[in-house]
Amino acid sequence: MSLIVQKYGGTSVGSVERIEAVAKKVADFRALGNEVVVVVSAMSGETNRLIGLANNITDSPSPREMDVLVSTGEQVTIALLAMALEKIGCPARSYTGAQVRILTDKSHTKARIEDIDVHRMQDDLAAGRVLVVAGFQGTDADGNITTLGRGGSDTTAVALAAALKADECQIYTDVDGVYTTDPRVVESAQRLDQITFEEMLEMASQGSKVLQIRAVEFAGKYKVPLRVLSSFEDGPGTLITLEEDESMEKPVVSGIAFNRDEAKLTIQGIPDTPGVAYRILGPIGEANIEVDVIVQNVSEDGTTALTFTVHRNDMKRAEEKLHEIARDLQAPTVIADADIVKVSLVGVGMRSHAGVASQMFQTLAEHSINIQMITTSEIKITVVIEEKYLELAVRALHTSFGLDVVDQSE
Repeated sequence: MSLIVQKYGGTSVGSVERIEAVAKKVADFRALGNEVVVVVSAMSGETNRLIGLANNITDSPSPREMDVLVSTGEQVTIALLAMALEKIGCPARSYTGAQVRILTDKSHTKARIEDIDVHRMQDDLAAGRVLVVAGFQGTDADGNITTLGRGGSDTTAVALAAALKADECQIYTDVDGVYTTDPRVVESAQRLDQITFEEMLEMASQGSKVLQIRAVEFAGKYKVPLRVLSSFEDGPGTLITLEEDESMEKPVVSGIAFNRDEAKLTIQGIPDTPGVAYRILGPIGEANIEVDVIVQNVSEDGTTALTFTVHRNDMKRAEEKLHEIARDLQAPTVIADADIVKVSLVGVGMRSHAGVASQMFQTLAEHSINIQMITTSEIKITVVIEEKYLELAVRALHTSFGLDVVDQSE
């Protein structure tokens, strides 16, 4: 007997018919002799609807009351799924985050899980019930409802799998696995049978939307095998694990991620003195603006230029802050550019293979794509390029590194 934690997102439970389809899928797993815990999100669009209601009342709702409000979306789904399971003869019990006792810190709307009491759940599993748990929510030490932020249901599922020592955590979504890149950009993208936590973290942090970064971090920390599967069609999905694929044919690059939500800022003519980078980036960080790629260039006249990227939504605030800093430093120029994207090669094979960067740069040069910034890690190479070249760059790199699906008919 295996203990499986399954998570179904808002699209998967977006209607009564889809909830009943999920119930049948869950019942089939239980019929095979598995113990099953199901984590569900609110029905598709429900959280946005609830947020809209709050915004109709006030422009600045209390974070505590927002958590009370938006957590009701998952409560509806757990009750309906438990009813659907009971209807087809599968014993089930629903749990809110508070009923499980998912203990979090006090950070409303972005709480972090501190502990999970699994005793009641273990008793219900021993009694043969399927447990249906509300994702995205918990309770703090004072009993206040808290929520984990967007995508928090993935984190709930992984955390429960870790606490219950589950054999696998299965994330059901509207795609059938993790692909070498977005199939909407590259039709020949391949579904990966397996990928490491390291690779998935890099893919997620560089723009892949399949899994939330926090969930992958949690799974890696507690060594919970993760599998991404489709809610709407059968298949093996993609296994995310600590183990590297030892296949002889495994490519050096596992995937290509990209992020359109980037903006670039440059401050020119700053003094080339110790501490100047901190005098620029310190206030940016204090303004709660996250900085990603950073490049500094020294000029012959003894000044330097600092360029960095931020989320596109933060560009205006960052530019305003940078103008203040420029006045203090007597720097003559501040430039903001929202027409850029990041493209990243990801793969644990880079550790033991030379020449990946040069092949990437050569491929982009052959397509007349200029590289504006470069950053690397042990298993990732990221470049910043003009947004208009994004799809061309991803397709060219996908082909160059042998990631295209091979036509077996040839």
